[in-house]
Amino acid sequence: MFVPRVYREPEESWKIDLVRGNPLGQLVSNGAEGEAPWVTHVPIIIDPRVTEPVTSLSGATLWGHMNIGNPHWRALGPATPVAVTFSGPHAYVSPTVYETRPAAPTWNFTAVHIAGVLRKVDSTDETLATVQETVRAYEREFGADWSMTESVEYFRRILPGVGAFRIAISLADGMFKLSQEQPPHVRERVRASFACEASTAHRDVAALMGRLGTEDRETVSARPAAAPPPPSMGTP
Repeated sequence: MFVPRVYREPEESWKIDLVRGNPLGQLVSNGAEGEAPWVTHVPIIIDPRVTEPVTSLSGATLWGHMNIGNPHWRALGPATPVAVTFSGPHAYVSPTVYETRPAAPTWNFTAVHIAGVLRKVDSTDETLATVQETVRAYEREFGADWSMTESVEYFRRILPGVGAFRIAISLADGMFKLSQEQPPHVRERVRASFACEASTAHRDVAALMGRLGTEDRETVSARPAAAPPPPSMGTP
């Protein structure tokens, strides 16, 4: 993942928060020679059995599952190199917000790319645990603490169609493109404009821009000066 220095996250916690807050990842693995890569959207959680706080994605383990009827599942070997991408809040930036000329439109966005080795889960109990832990994590974060107690037997009936896996992470990279290349007063205009939008995506980007402004002043000022990337219509 190409990440210009200016767009790197100030702390590792940003990547961890993005994965936990946007856990529908895109699992990517090589196709056969001459064929396109396999890409499947899959629910992903960070290993729930780790008792210590997760301070880095590198070296951590992801849990996930997919439908075994998916040809992608059959294409996965016993130890398959894979990538997983996670997309966070993003929003279009119109040059009208800058109030300067010349200017170019762009897109503020956040993303994490992970590389690692995927291994399939052979145990029925571990497959069930994967489904249950995924439900617990998502209900806690996004749901209403729904109890699965009365549905466990149903889970067991559908397990033959579920393929669980673990991904040992070797590398995790994050891109947090939040107008850092702009002067502070222009960047604040973008943040304020997004904060007033009806779109939750815009407001989420505004919140991250505000978090960057309050948490990263010392980190940014300590970095070596870097030339801003050229204006672009989207990714740098």
